[in-house]
Amino acid sequence: MSPAPRIDVAEDAKDLANRVAAWLVSRIASASKPFALSLSGGSTPKQVYQLLGAEPLRDEVDWRKVELFWGDERFVPFDHENSNFRMTSEALLRHVALAPAQIHRVPTDAESPAQAAALYQRALQNFYGAKTLDPDRPLFDVTLLGLGADGHTASLFPDTRALEERDAWATFIIGATPEPRISLTYPALESSAEIAFLVSGAEKRGILARVLANDRTLPAARLATRGLIHIFADRAALSP
Repeated sequence: MSPAPRIDVAEDAKDLANRVAAWLVSRIASASKPFALSLSGGSTPKQVYQLLGAEPLRDEVDWRKVELFWGDERFVPFDHENSNFRMTSEALLRHVALAPAQIHRVPTDAESPAQAAALYQRALQNFYGAKTLDPDRPLFDVTLLGLGADGHTASLFPDTRALEERDAWATFIIGATPEPRISLTYPALESSAEIAFLVSGAEKRGILARVLANDRTLPAARLATRGLIHIFADRAALSP
């Protein structure tokens, strides 16, 4: 993982969510242009979204300048119980003033995972205004990521072809999980001014230690970005 991450230590999962939510509010407030935020699935991000969608934080954000994307999604209907979009919608989108054009969901209503990935890439490129990523102009202002027990992040799982994809911005993954997945690739994830990993719980302690030790066999440790990397972790995930 490069550059060396900045580590923020929380007391527990609740404290972690509060820290991340406050950090995001400050980042959005300081942005003078549309703020592109790539979201993650998972229980800890859900707590963050719930905080952002409720008072007092909800009223501290100028939602008119926020553009929302997703780092990965299961190829399931939008209202499926395993949909990251549904989780985000229930936790955040229903509670804030966002126009439909500001919500760039992965099109899982496409005919196939491959088509969904292609359509999502097209949407990303339309937003960015180019088909080639400029190292000096990040696609995202902030990218939120989780860390799986096997070291995966977004839907970049160990031993999948997606790890070697360097041309596409979005790809599909079949076989790593019961449902097909659509995921941003390394080039798209790395094109972010700041990346924040959210890691909570003692069960993540071993894998987080390996990521921090730059174990390149783990997908999460292979991010090579010019932006800043933050790791928001609670003491259970960091304690020796």
